Amino acid sequence: MVHAQFDPTARQALAAAAVEAKTAKDLTWQEIADAAGYAPAFVTAAVLGQHALPEQAATAVADLLGLGDDAAKLLQTIPTRGSIPGGVPTDPTIYRFYEMLQVYGTTLKALVHEQFGDGIISAINFKLDVKKVADPEGGERAVITLDGKYLPTKPF
Repeated sequence: MVHAQFDPTARQALAAAAVEAKTAKDLTWQEIADAAGYAPAFVTAAVLGQHALPEQAATAVADLLGLGDDAAKLLQTIPTRGSIPGGVPTDPTIYRFYEMLQVYGTTLKALVHEQFGDGIISAINFKLDVKKVADPEGGERAVITLDGKYLPTKPF
């Protein structure tokens, strides 16, 4: 049976325990995702409390991290989503994404609506990928792909 969470406290505590176990076992998110059988971005989001995992994946993740049966069941619950409480984020990495949306949010909206019409890009029917690539000018660049299904607004 599918269960939903309405208080994020339990999933936040599980996320903290999972990250502690990940660190103690010196695992990568890719290794955890491999055990679960899903993409690293999806599994990472699930472990951090933003998605439910299917039973087999939840059990594999809980076993790998040594978290037990209760954690496996909790990983299967539909969470209360949203990982940025309050106002403007203070973590520098998260803040830069906030800044990017402040600068480019209206541009993204204008381009999406011009190409697709009135509607939204789903965060549910969605894929996320993060890659590190060499910068031709030296150093490294982050390539982040946000791939969401377009859902048109329908008059009713």
